[in-house]
Amino acid sequence: MQTQLTPEFEGTAAGEEARAIVSKCVHCGFCNATCPTYQLLGDELDGPRGRIYLIKQVLEGGAPTRSTQQHLDRCLTCLNCQTTCPSGVDYGHLIEIGRQIVDAHVPRPQVEKAIRWTLKEGLTARIFAPALRLGQALRPLLPRALKNKIPPRREAGEWPPARPQRRKVLLLPGCVQPSMMPNIDRAAARVLDAGGIQIVQAAGTGCCGAVRTHLGDHDGGLGDMRRNVDAWWPEVEAGEIEAIITSASACSLAVKEYGHALRRDSKYAGRAAHISGLARDLSELLPTLVAALKGRVRVDGHPRLAFHPPCTLQHGQGLNGSVENPMRALGFEIAIAPVESHLCCGSAGTYSILQPDISRQLRDRKLAALAMLDPQCIVSANMGCIQHLQSGTVVPVRHWIEVLDQALEPA
Repeated sequence: MQTQLTPEFEGTAAGEEARAIVSKCVHCGFCNATCPTYQLLGDELDGPRGRIYLIKQVLEGGAPTRSTQQHLDRCLTCLNCQTTCPSGVDYGHLIEIGRQIVDAHVPRPQVEKAIRWTLKEGLTARIFAPALRLGQALRPLLPRALKNKIPPRREAGEWPPARPQRRKVLLLPGCVQPSMMPNIDRAAARVLDAGGIQIVQAAGTGCCGAVRTHLGDHDGGLGDMRRNVDAWWPEVEAGEIEAIITSASACSLAVKEYGHALRRDSKYAGRAAHISGLARDLSELLPTLVAALKGRVRVDGHPRLAFHPPCTLQHGQGLNGSVENPMRALGFEIAIAPVESHLCCGSAGTYSILQPDISRQLRDRKLAALAMLDPQCIVSANMGCIQHLQSGTVVPVRHWIEVLDQALEPA
């Protein structure tokens, strides 16, 4: 699909990158068969092929409209289409370029702008933790729509004693997970410690940058990335860190993108690329722990598990089987849904807040597919998916590392 850029975009980094990506598209439509929004809405412009066409129109001089913006907004950025595409179209980068260009030309309504500003500033602010605690205290009084976004307060387990280990990894806690689901990283630390891996945390880290980037604040997102690179670099430069990990698959995908996002920043490009090379999802360490943990894991009486692989894990990072295969090797009964295991659950970061109707339909569709396994517990690898799925079912939804931690016997 050839694109003739207008003078506005000719020679610009965004225009040239978008043109190169669009040129790979052969308009086959395989992507629509696996696009969640196209499956629900049946509108060509709410599928990847239609969105690529809209972006191409704008690059060639077509005036973007509010309708253009809404079609791009409705994309979950789940990257299912990227997994499906036979031509290797880099849709994930293209949709971000398209949104940035359209947002620069199409003003958003004031209410929508206020909501998006509140999300990008509020979720990444220090005030988030006390605000969440207040919301949890008032949760029984809140309307259902708001209650679904606020998890009940969970007891946080203890961090393991600080024991030096031969293997060391840096941990990015992220912005909202330490407040919303504090036990996940504590469970990760205990399991990794049992497997001979020491977690190190660098002061000064924060949001991975995904929240601001996906809400259209690209400069703010790059600022978050630079801050994390600066915080990690002394530890990385010392040469004792084998990986930078997160227990949220969305964050691990974001950190793996630092090299691409900062490639034109002469000060940060080299360090960002190095950081991306060290980035790992927590599940990528799991196969190396199986031998060390096998004698200490007791699965008798543990629940039958249904695993929902987040899009950021299976499509963004291509880590199919990275959780369920090692968990089976440790003795757990775990399976993925027999149908539509590839489809997004509808969480997608702030998507469930900005597009609640579509998000709720995808959640219920996902839960129906998982229910075919008659699970006693649903597990996933991303906090957003966990909270979103839990809002629609009474079956407990946990992070897989918490289930593994519970089955771990003391040394």
